[in-house]
Amino acid sequence: MTADPDYQRQTYDYTPCADPEGTRHPVIVVGAGPVGLATAIDLARHNVPVVLVDDDCTLSTGSRAICFAKRTLDIFDRLGCGGRMVDKGVRWHVGKVFVKDRQIYAFDLLPETGHQRPAFINLQQYYVEGYLLDCAQAMPNIDIRWKSRAVAVEQHADHVALTIETPDGPHTLCGQYVVAADGSRSALRRMLGQESHGHTFRDRFLIADVKMEAPFPAERWFWFDPPFHPNQSVLLHRQPDNVWRIDFQLGWDADPVAEKAQERVIPRVQALLGPDAKFELEWVSVYTFSCVRMDSFRHGRVLFAGDAAHGVSPFGARGANSGVQDAENLAWKLAYVLQGKAPDSLLDTYASEREYAADENIRNSTRSTDFITPKSPVSRLFRDAVLTLARDHAFARQLVNSGRLSVPAVLHQSALNTADADTFGGAMVPGAACVDAPVVAEAGKPWLLQHLGDDFVVLVFGAPAGLDSAQRDALRTLQQGGIPLRVVFVTDAAISASAPAWPGATVLRDGEGLAARRYDARAGTCYLIRPDQHVCARWRAVDAAHIGAALARATGNALASTNPEPSAAHAAALA
Repeated sequence: MTADPDYQRQTYDYTPCADPEGTRHPVIVVGAGPVGLATAIDLARHNVPVVLVDDDCTLSTGSRAICFAKRTLDIFDRLGCGGRMVDKGVRWHVGKVFVKDRQIYAFDLLPETGHQRPAFINLQQYYVEGYLLDCAQAMPNIDIRWKSRAVAVEQHADHVALTIETPDGPHTLCGQYVVAADGSRSALRRMLGQESHGHTFRDRFLIADVKMEAPFPAERWFWFDPPFHPNQSVLLHRQPDNVWRIDFQLGWDADPVAEKAQERVIPRVQALLGPDAKFELEWVSVYTFSCVRMDSFRHGRVLFAGDAAHGVSPFGARGANSGVQDAENLAWKLAYVLQGKAPDSLLDTYASEREYAADENIRNSTRSTDFITPKSPVSRLFRDAVLTLARDHAFARQLVNSGRLSVPAVLHQSALNTADADTFGGAMVPGAACVDAPVVAEAGKPWLLQHLGDDFVVLVFGAPAGLDSAQRDALRTLQQGGIPLRVVFVTDAAISASAPAWPGATVLRDGEGLAARRYDARAGTCYLIRPDQHVCARWRAVDAAHIGAALARATGNALASTNPEPSAAHAAALA
């Protein structure tokens, strides 16, 4: 295996702008972090040319975000770099909670088998950015421009003009749409006169990335009031390269500058590991955090994603994971609008869906933070009582909150969903992200999710021969309607006995029956899956008329036909 580059020390060359006068790009993405890179790659996969600008010429310094959830890994798989991340990352699914020096609770985030990816991996952010960048650099329709700082923005009826400051001086860069993925201190958010609203927590935490050989397992360990750091909390995670993340709660009165000094950090680490432990400090940071979001993630032709749009505490790994999920939600919608497959108002659903997800993340993150760092006598009394009871009583362990870990939001109220007309059980409701299952395919790809995404998919449980000629003809006609639509069959019969109903159809065998169980499917059950691998409709039988209506709704075309006015966010920004 080829060794990874030293991504923390890599620098990337500035290239002078060579755009002819008046060039108007389809999409400009501002910010080459994980969210900006994921957005650019996803757009490029939809054949949309992208200009990606960043004000620096390096990737992130220090580990920063390290916990990447299964849903995010599924997205990285679709983008073409998930395997590399999982191979490098530290897999984990077990968490343990301690009070003082006694374990009171343990949890398993993926207790069942039959999933390609683990519940979580720990992987330093500079590796994530590096792998995404390698993928982006291999795509001819992504133009990456380093040392290019957006310093002004002007919106017009049909484009956005950015003033870009470069080593050669300023120039104007025009795009039909702009994605602001420029982080928590977003310059674009400030330039548009927007703010994030929410709550800032009066506490400070120390991150110490420590390189050492240690016997700790690849698990998430969290201590309340440990003997080595009394009256505070500590979190321990293993990363690749024998690096360990240790978070020490410091309290609001701690001096953030003084606490980063080695003479303060080393004794804290030694108290945890023992006075004779041998280790090196890789990176140290002191942080406070907020649970905030913009009121709207869309402002005309500028769409905000990731930390530029929302922020949460680090407890629960909801920051980077939710940002990458923003990117997957936005990219296909932008592509469809630009390619004339959907109205501009489809982009309003990016804002509404991801604002809903941000509210869910903020709610869970706030609850975790309030439990970890109670700010009132009543909150502390409750927290301490729960921790005391949890030592001996199972019911109390469910109340212990050391960070409810990231899961994808179920978009129950999305305007793109078609409500169930039939009775279903299970979790695969309209608005849910698809779950994986092992399958057998003639062309390899032994996981269900490998056959979903990028386009709309009609997922049919049953053999192609189970459709009559009228159903087949109606589906073929639907496929010719301008929206890319693939048909995937999942059958319990041998593939060789289930010839495709037409060229291009995919036939999979559900050898273990897990796919049918996870999707509550029986013969004839049919799902419509969005390009971002979210369920948008399901039925107990294939009916092309129902599928066509759901497809129109899921692309915003049905909504636009009943409301032909420009989207409210777009109109307001241009007013």
